[in-house]
Amino acid sequence: MKTARKTSWQRDPEGMRKRILEAATAEFANHGFGGARIDRIAKIAGANKRMLYYHVGNKEKLYLEVLEGTYVAIRAAEKHLNLETLAPIDALARLLEFTWHYYLEHPEFLSLLSIENMHRAKFLKKSRKVKLLHSPFVQLIDDILRRGVADGSLREGIDPVQLYISIASLCWFYLSNNRTLSTIFERDLLDTKAKNVRLAHMIDMLTAALRAPADAPSGQLDATTKRHLEFNR
Repeated sequence: MKTARKTSWQRDPEGMRKRILEAATAEFANHGFGGARIDRIAKIAGANKRMLYYHVGNKEKLYLEVLEGTYVAIRAAEKHLNLETLAPIDALARLLEFTWHYYLEHPEFLSLLSIENMHRAKFLKKSRKVKLLHSPFVQLIDDILRRGVADGSLREGIDPVQLYISIASLCWFYLSNNRTLSTIFERDLLDTKAKNVRLAHMIDMLTAALRAPADAPSGQLDATTKRHLEFNR
């Protein structure tokens, strides 16, 4: 008996899966979870519903896989920065610069995270993978901070999670609100000069906030910061 000829998706299942995930990423980013349509995803991927369900499961599973993929991608890209080889203040400035450019180059990342926040992290709470990704990343930032305190370049008392949230926020707010801010201030906040000015401003703010005071012993908090921490204790 003749062997049945395999279809393209059977010959290249990983390629089909990749196309489905790419199409789904764009669909969810553009239309949200509720507005996304499996038919459109399948059509763009060159698949059909049967193939899609075979490769990734139902709509919820597909959305969660897309969401996890966005985190996997940014954490993987961060590993290539080799931050552990840089001086502490340079490593953190490099992380901010990377975050800024990554957000600019991957608007779907910001869209998907905004959508998931609207769902109160309903789907993300089901993901063990995302939680595992962040533990070593936070540890890396903590190691950089410890090195900085030890060599006297950074002040003490900086929480690695708070620091990363601040870095992400500095980049996120500007980009996610650029249309309203551009209208209010009557300037194009996404032209090349404005983006360069913004990056320089963020790095200046970050390094100024992190550096140990020049007139203080290594790692000692300045008086204003100490009073603020005591007030909010």
